[in-house]
Amino acid sequence: MSLRRSLRFLIPASAIVLGGCALFAAPPPPAPARTPRPNYDLVASIRAAGEREKSIIDVTPLRDPAVTTLQEGARADERAGRYPDAAAKLDQALKLSPESPDLLQDRAEIAVRMRDFPMAEKLAHQSWSLGPKLGPLCARNWQTVVEMRLQADDGAGAASARKWVQTCHKAGVNRY
Repeated sequence: MSLRRSLRFLIPASAIVLGGCALFAAPPPPAPARTPRPNYDLVASIRAAGEREKSIIDVTPLRDPAVTTLQEGARADERAGRYPDAAAKLDQALKLSPESPDLLQDRAEIAVRMRDFPMAEKLAHQSWSLGPKLGPLCARNWQTVVEMRLQADDGAGAASARKWVQTCHKAGVNRY
């Protein structure tokens, strides 16, 4: 058989074999599942945990008026849906008062609004480590961690954080 004639049969045969391989090849891996948006307001859930906390402890720090003005401006920006502006104001306030647990938690909540969940969890932990570890702020800190763990599909981490929310309560003395 001549070389020319062999190639006439070899090329179509090769195409059939290679085409058959494509039929049996593994399908491409599925795209990573995206965490669905929750059907509730994460920040409202976080703040509700603080409001529910009726601990005898509720620390309210004395505040520099410039920080108070920035914090109030950030709240107004948040209500208007201007989350980057709110974040910028809170970042300025944190430059003036970098170890303020309530400012750190406020900034964590804006990070949640901006869907920067790793930053939100980091700030909540930082707020808790600098804060009173009891009362409404503590409950907001740990509820932030609960919500962020749920967003990361970490049920065990969320369950652990829920237990920490409960440790924020300090009951008052019964008076008769």
